[in-house]
Parts: sequence; structure tokens; C-alpha cells
Amino acid sequence: MAKLKSKWVCQNCGYETAKSLGKCPECEKWGTFVEETQEIQPTSKSLPIDDIAPCLIDDIEVDHSIRVSTGIEEFDRVLGGGLVQGSLILLAGDPGIGKSTILLQTSNYVSANGRKILYVSAEESASQIKLRAQRLNVKSDKLFIYSQTNFDSIKMRIDELKPDMLVIDSIQAVYSANISSSPGSVSQIRECTNILMDIAKNKNITVVVIGHVTKEGNIAGPKVLEHMVDTVIYFEGDRYKSYRLLRCMKNRFGTTNEVGVFNMCDDGLHEISNPSEMFLNERTKNVTPGSVVIATNEGTRPLLIEIQALVGTTSYPSPRRVSNGIDYNRLLQILAVLEKRIGLNLSKQDVYVNVIGGLQIDEPAADLGVALAVATCARDVIVSPDTVIVGEIGLSGEIRTVNNIDKRIKEAAKLGFKKIIVPKLNKSDCNEEIEVVQCARLLDAISACVYKEKQPV
Repeated sequence: MAKLKSKWVCQNCGYETAKSLGKCPECEKWGTFVEETQEIQPTSKSLPIDDIAPCLIDDIEVDHSIRVSTGIEEFDRVLGGGLVQGSLILLAGDPGIGKSTILLQTSNYVSANGRKILYVSAEESASQIKLRAQRLNVKSDKLFIYSQTNFDSIKMRIDELKPDMLVIDSIQAVYSANISSSPGSVSQIRECTNILMDIAKNKNITVVVIGHVTKEGNIAGPKVLEHMVDTVIYFEGDRYKSYRLLRCMKNRFGTTNEVGVFNMCDDGLHEISNPSEMFLNERTKNVTPGSVVIATNEGTRPLLIEIQALVGTTSYPSPRRVSNGIDYNRLLQILAVLEKRIGLNLSKQDVYVNVIGGLQIDEPAADLGVALAVATCARDVIVSPDTVIVGEIGLSGEIRTVNNIDKRIKEAAKLGFKKIIVPKLNKSDCNEEIEVVQCARLLDAISACVYKEKQPV
């Protein structure tokens, strides 16, 4: 007979303890412990025997036809070529970012090619999904919608329909009757994901799971959730912008260096084949001081993005430092280098830096662009509008090398730029018709920029 055991589980990291604690010793969060009841089954004396014999790795044959295209080229790029049969994929993102939209569009294409899809919605009714499907022009005779939260009922429908692809929207809303805790708890998420993994591997069904995120931007639930799945994909974007980025954080069947760029429209997500042109389409030739174009990398794809800086005299005892799109501590480091190595006094001036388009730039190759944007605005001069900046700045004022320099140069030349400033130690074999200026120090890069008199707006 099964025994009942009470335990306290941290809802942030999944740490378990026999008694309630105010602060979690694992993730150091306060007030995250919830009491859960667990049934302990008596152990069996006989263990199941594994009848699968080990085999040599050279004797294993790989089926290259196991990938299925999603019908969305940018989505296929992130997945490494398409959906892998028998894989478990986790798609996470902020509310309203487009998770359900992209999976409904993908289900429409996959089902149109003769594959059976079971779309399980635990948060919306079937009529609500139908309204979205009409807006997205989704029509298919092999796409089944099932509005259910009970996982036992979901498993029964899977056995009946035998779908080729299963979508769970979302994992935090479904629950198993074998676990006494509420839906969304650590135990429920772990148990349901474990069952889904077993379904994907044993029945060769592609399972895509939608996950919620916390206010810090992390996937809600235990960290073991990301370890259990085969692929983890984040959907990013600004709620006030229509641009969306699909970023792969883990992929057992491909690279994690790819991103997909989309534009959210009334009829769904549209792919953006040339994101650099989109981010620069509002930039005019009569640029103002503090505006530069940098060549950054999103995965292996080069992007040309405009960075703007505003420097003004402060009316407060302590000047303000505001950054949108770049790390705040990175901005403070760049300002310190400008003051110490260049002699630019910013101690009594406010500094605002903004990345156009609502993107978040994390790579250090944007350092030189940020520094030149601040310097040109402080001196009220401009960089030539046909110049692209790329380089990482060290604390001693040196410009350090960056990766994928040839791709950045080709992207700048393709969009009609005439000059690109790169680190001196970066070797390039690119033969594009663009002037490549190599600089070793920050002062050299400032001198190499073509400064002009401020033009009228």
C-alpha cells in the first residue's frame, strides 16, 4: 500500500526539504517553499530486465530523413534544419510574444504535408484557438485541437490518434492526477515533462512544449526541465516593437549559434530575410552627433544596427547613466576608458545610450561603436554616415579582435557602406569593395573616423 509523505519544495529551483524554510539554501530566494504531498510506492523485489543489447557505434545507422521542415525558414535555421522526429522541444518567452502563433503556423504547414498534429491547449478553449486560426488563415484536416488540462486524458487521446507531432500549450497548466500538488508546481512540471519525454522517445513523436518565464526572464519551473528536453528555444522581443528574435539556447541535434528574426503582423509572424536593412530603414544621411552603425553578430548572422548616444549637462549632483539595449555595467566601463585614456570629461554630464529597434546586444564587439557614439555627441561632431564600426575595447584603450570579421565586412558592403573600422589584429580575406581601416587603439579609431560639421536635421 502506498504511503503519503509531506515535503516542502522550492518553486524557483526545485530544492526539497522536510520542513519549511524562509530562504532557499540553493537559489537564495525568500518565500518560495510550498508543501506538497507525495505517494511512496513500495519497492519491488524484482527489477525489469533490459532486453536491448549494446552495439558498436560504427554499426549504428543514421536515418537522415528524420527531420521535418516547419515551413518557416527562420524556424528551421534555429532548429538546425527542421523538427527532429522523437525529440522534445521547449519554447519559452514572455506573454504575448508569439509562442502559440508560431506553433499554430508550424502545425498548419506540417499537417498540410500529410502529418497528423495534436495541439493540446491547456489555457484556451477550442473556439478561442479557432479565432486565432482564422486570423492566421490556418486550415487543415489533419490538425486536431484538444482543450484539456488533465494529463491522463491527454495520454489517452495520444494513444487514440497516434499523432506525428504533439504540441502542449503550456506545460505549467497541465497536471497529473498522480501528483497531489497544484498545476505549475515543481513536482507537476517535472512529472509531466518526464512522461512527455517517454512518449517522444518510445513512440517517435515530435513533442513541442510551451513554457512560461519568470519576471527575471528565466524559464519557470525547476532547472532540471531544461536538462530533460532536447532543445531549448527562447522567443525574445520588445512588446512595443513588432520585431521578434528566436534564439536557441540548447540543441542536441544542431548548433546553438543561430537566431531567427520575425516581424509580428496581424496575420501572424513574417520572416525577415534581411534584418540589417530593416533595422536601418529609418536612418537618414543627415545623421546627428552620437549616431553610429555597428556590425554585431546574432549567432552566426551579422546584423548592422544603429546606436545612438545623448550627452548633456546634468542638473543633479550625480550624473545619470541610462542604457537601453546594452549592459549597464559595460556602459560604465566604456565611459571610464573614455575618461582615462582619451581625456573626455563626463563626470558632470548625463549619458544616455540606446540601441535602435529594441534589440539587446550582449557581445563585446559593440564597445567601439558605443564609445564613438558617446564621444561624437560630447564633441558635437558626427561620423560619416557610410562608416561601420566594430571592435572590443580593453581597459587600457586597446581595440581587441572579434570573430566572424569577414561576414561583418560582407554585410556592410552589401548594404552600400563605404568604410568599416575593425581591430588591427583581425585578419580578413574579404575582397568586397569597401575600405577596411584597421586600428589598434581607441584614439586611432577616433582619428580614423571621418568627422564632419554637424548637419541640419
